[in-house]
Amino acid sequence: MRLLVVEDDPDLNRQLTTALTDAGYVVDRAFDGEEGHHLGDTEPYDAVILDIGLPKMDGISVLESWRRNGRTMPVLMLTARDRWSDKVQGFDAGADDYVAKPFHLEEVLARLRALLRRAVGHAKSEFECGPVRLDSRTGRVSVSGNPVKLTSHEYRLLAYLMHHNGRVVSRTELVEHLYDQDFDRDSNTIEVFVGRIRRKLGVDIIQTVRGLGYMLAAPS
Repeated sequence: MRLLVVEDDPDLNRQLTTALTDAGYVVDRAFDGEEGHHLGDTEPYDAVILDIGLPKMDGISVLESWRRNGRTMPVLMLTARDRWSDKVQGFDAGADDYVAKPFHLEEVLARLRALLRRAVGHAKSEFECGPVRLDSRTGRVSVSGNPVKLTSHEYRLLAYLMHHNGRVVSRTELVEHLYDQDFDRDSNTIEVFVGRIRRKLGVDIIQTVRGLGYMLAAPS
């Protein structure tokens, strides 16, 4: 999943980005409201972590503008304030959840996982397709109960397809959601990763839909 972190504190921005990257997410960063607003308005993110107290453009204004422009990605708001009025203001602007500073990174990760599950219509962290099971909470993949070791990029690709099981996902959509904005979008990396995942799983659940992309389907 591809995320955006908008936080002006360099240390906290780095800590969040490191924790999210270690958890298997692709993360873009912004350090002020204007930069964050631009990225959120032009790039396809699965979720955003957005601080309220930002320079140049505050988080509430950023979020209100996104929602007016039809941007519907889940937004987890961060703030040093802990007043109920600030929480109400954030939710009224279109926030999906709220964490007050100081916080534990584990709480942010747990709330983010819940937002992502709700966003794609899932209330659980485990996904199955035939004998293949993926646990988004632990990052583990197994086939018929036997663990399968995937690289971080292979896991991200399989997880995205699992989240959209039964739907054709285009190569362009995979590239946009799995890599940051500097990735070479003309490369054949997606095809290489799909081939590796197929070999490692040993079961044919990733179908190529010619001219359209890929789709998960349980083997007959």
